[in-house]
This record gives sequence, structure tokens and C-alpha cells, in this order.
Amino acid sequence: MTTLHEPVLTTTPAELSVWPASTTEPRPGDLAVGGVPLAEVADRFGTPVYVLDENEVRERCRTYRHAFPDAEVLYAAKAFLCRAMVHWTEEEGLGLDVCSAGELELAVTTGFPPERIVLHGNAKSPRDLETALRLGVGRIVIDSPSEIARLAAAVGPDGHQKVMVRVVPGISAGGHEKIRTGTDDQKFGLSIADGYAQHAIARILDQPQLRLTGLHCHLGSQITSVRPYLAAVRRVVGLMARLHEQHGLVLPELDLGGGHGIAYRPGEAALDLTALARKVRAELSDACAAAGLPVPRLIIEPGRAIVGPAGIAVYRVLAVKKTGDHTFVAVDGGMSDNPRPALYGVRYAPRLIGRASSAPTAPVTVVGRHCEAGDVLAADVELPSDLRPGGLLAVPVAGAYHLSMASGYNLVGRPPVTAVRGGHARLLVRRESLDDIRRRDVGL
Repeated sequence: MTTLHEPVLTTTPAELSVWPASTTEPRPGDLAVGGVPLAEVADRFGTPVYVLDENEVRERCRTYRHAFPDAEVLYAAKAFLCRAMVHWTEEEGLGLDVCSAGELELAVTTGFPPERIVLHGNAKSPRDLETALRLGVGRIVIDSPSEIARLAAAVGPDGHQKVMVRVVPGISAGGHEKIRTGTDDQKFGLSIADGYAQHAIARILDQPQLRLTGLHCHLGSQITSVRPYLAAVRRVVGLMARLHEQHGLVLPELDLGGGHGIAYRPGEAALDLTALARKVRAELSDACAAAGLPVPRLIIEPGRAIVGPAGIAVYRVLAVKKTGDHTFVAVDGGMSDNPRPALYGVRYAPRLIGRASSAPTAPVTVVGRHCEAGDVLAADVELPSDLRPGGLLAVPVAGAYHLSMASGYNLVGRPPVTAVRGGHARLLVRRESLDDIRRRDVGL
């Protein structure tokens, strides 16, 4: 029972449902993650600042390994990558899925075993392929027919490289049309329906330097239903059966990609990982039994679902302005460090931190500092009506596709990334400074 000497906390468990599990409210209105008050992180490192809960990242890696004990789990580096993230991924027993020479070199020079890395991408550059071969990447996912001859030539007559083929099953799934990649009308992969996938596979089999180990299938992002994955299993296994009939080919691997949806606001749906693992395993076993094929080893590629809920973005309020019936709260970041609302209309649940407020809430639109009307971080959210310049706002579920998609718009510089664990905060990626920007500008 509350006494006169106990603080009255202002946050309910439901409100914290999308925050890291370590989140506490040591004082009314002041949230701590990993034992570190977010307001202290803002004061120490400045704003905007990203905060990653290291234990949350590690626990989510372990959850995937536990749910898929017989599968190979690859962390999708495109969601967010830095040297610390490479270390955490390796230490928790995950492989890596990379999309460029940059991601690949960062991982390998940090010490990640290249044989546990998969390279994919719809338009791999000569540098991407050269780097992958030079560093000894485990597998390369072929995404277009033109890559076959280029890769075979780069490998050379005496070399060997494991490859997979990205196939398109013709399934529409994902949270927004711009992140749906399993349909036949987008840039990724080779269609099963029109025969391009089978034709490419036949060409690969004619290249002795290339060893085809399996098929790759990625449906999209922010998928919250298990059903599309089950449909994909059936269609890809159907292709495997035809390949066996035509070529006597038995493929040992099937990569179902990632795209596992998470909740960005309390009450939103997220993909049920336990159900996904159980049902995909059963569907794969049944489909292979019906086709008379051995069950291939499953590969999955979670990215957002591992790092997204572990991250928080902290901003400082610069201005509060009423325009007609709307109140705009402008912060010191925006679309340069989080373009997702402008790209996909994503909605977040920011909250005031660093102090308690007894003022009633009112609808406001949180906007960024950039010269675009579309620079909106959170539209029509309820925040305390006494919000003023200098206040701090924290945005949960900010670990994925924020800093990794950041731009140099208005030359404001990209924010730093900090990690919290056991009551301590440390810098992982420093803030991009004006000196950094100047050094890249070499012409007069």
C-alpha cells in the first residue's frame, strides 16, 4: 500500500510493454534502462542519442536459438550494425546476414568468422563479390541471372563457392507495400511462377565452381502472421521437388529469411515466435514427406526482432508551437536519424522522461528539425500539456532501421549509440561531428 513517504510512480506495466525488460521507474516520471536513467544518458552524451540495452539484445538472440534449436539463425545486419553488435551476435551463437562489402568487412575485421556469414542483395557490385570471395564468406545468395557468370568468373576455374538462389514465391506479406518482397512485382529474387528461378538454377548447375546448397526466400518486413511463412514453405518445397525430378538435385538448406514483426506501440500485434517455430517445423516436415524429400536444414534471418525493441531514441525538445488546432513539439533530431515515419508512415509512442508531470495530456505531433513538412516522428500522440523546450522525450523500439538508414540531411550529423548494462553506460558509436563532415569535402 502506498504511504506518504513512497513516490507515486506514473508508468503502468501496459505502457512499458514495448520497452526493454530491464526498464524501471526509479523516480516518478524518470525511466531507467539497464539500470541507467535515460535522463543521465542524455546529459552525459547529449541528444539526440540512441540507447541499446545489451542484455535485451543478448536475450533476444537466446530466445531465437531456443525456439529454433535445429536451425541456423543469422542476425540481419542491415537492421543495425556496429562492432559491439558483431561481438554480441557471435558470443550468442548467431551467424550474420550482410548486404554489402561494408557490412561484411566491418564484421570480419571485428573478428566474426566469415564462414558464418551470408551475403545477399539484389544488385551486388564487383566490390561486394570480390570482398566476399577474398574474405571467404560462407554463402552468396544469387539474386539475378547476371550474377551467375560474374561470380563463376570471379571464383576462377580452380575455386569453389557455396551459393543459394533467392526465389520469389508470389506471396504478399508485410506491414507496408514498400517492404513486401515476396511478390512477383518487385526487385528481389527470381520468380517461381514464371520459371526464371528454375532456369537460373539450371545455369548454376552448369558451373562447377558454384556449389548450390539451397534456396532463399524472404517475404518482407513487419509480418505478424505465421500463415505467409507456411505458404512459402509449401511453394518452395514444391520447387525443390521439381528440381529433384528434373536434375536429381537434393538441396540441404532452406532459408526462410526474416521479417518477423514487432510491436512499436502498446497493444500492437507481434509475430508469435513460438508458434512460428512449431508450425514451420511441422509444415516443412509434412511438405518434404509428401514430396519424398529429406528435410533441409532451416535458416532464418531475424534483424528487427532482435535489436528493435532493445533500442531507445532520446531527444530534447527545442520548440512547442500551436498552429490552428494543432500543437507541434519540435525535437533536435528527426528524419535524418529516423526516416521510417516519412517512408512508411510508422507510428511510435514517445513519452516524457526526466521529470514527473501532473498536467493533463493533450494531443500533439512530434516533429523533427529538418526542412521537410514530412519530417514527423509521431503524429497525434498524447503528451503532458506542460511540455516545454528543454524537456526530454524518449522513443522506444528504436533499435532497428533508425541509425542504419540515417542520412546527412541538413548536415546535422548522426547521433551516437550508447549501450547500457548493469547500471553502466558506454559509448559504442560516437556522434558524427562537423569535422567529420568537413573532412569528406575535399574540393574547392
